Amino acid sequence: MVLDLLLIGVAVTLFPLPVMAFVLVVSSPRGARKGLVFILAWLACLVAVMAVVLLLTGGQPPPPRSPPSVAALVATLVIGAGLVVYGERRRRSRAAAGAQPPVREQAGDAQPGAASRTDEAGADGAGADEVGYWSAAALAVLLQPWGMVGAAAATVVQADLSHGTSFVALAGFCVLATSTLLAMELFMVFRPARAQRTLRELRGWLERHKEPAIILTCLLLGLWLVGRSLYQLTG
Repeated sequence: MVLDLLLIGVAVTLFPLPVMAFVLVVSSPRGARKGLVFILAWLACLVAVMAVVLLLTGGQPPPPRSPPSVAALVATLVIGAGLVVYGERRRRSRAAAGAQPPVREQAGDAQPGAASRTDEAGADGAGADEVGYWSAAALAVLLQPWGMVGAAAATVVQADLSHGTSFVALAGFCVLATSTLLAMELFMVFRPARAQRTLRELRGWLERHKEPAIILTCLLLGLWLVGRSLYQLTG
């Protein structure tokens, strides 16, 4: 269980879409406070999912080969397969888009792409100004990688609350899955001017590289979950 939660936590914290949204939130007025709201809503989702699972199991792992144990493994298998399919579909879409011939710029355009970049910058600025506290909380909930969180929930079925290591593993997962957001929030609090510049650069880098990151994360984690589930179901 501990290794599975570790890998899922790393995948969650490195997933680019929530990170990009968080940068938008902290770039708005009173960004540090809104970032804290984002983190609290994010953590609340993780804790709520873990709490529901533990309430259902009573804090005791089901016996091996019992219906609840098999159901948890099947759920993990389905989620892992879904991540693999999702990552592969995005990979194929990206490959197909890359194979298309580039669109020619108009001859009268003195600076190709300049207008679109200006529009994007303006849209980012407008979006940052419009982010409120409730919007920040909603983004944290909506952009949670729920497939990965579901895999974590299926793994938590194995938690045994009679041992302190289970509490440590669950708390460690929540902290690890939030670590990237926490690091950016602390950076924003203690070095606000520098953080604004750095996080904007990070968001730009993620916009250019988010597809490979999403594809790689989903494929690797999905294959791990599928392999582990099949091993335990057939072992």
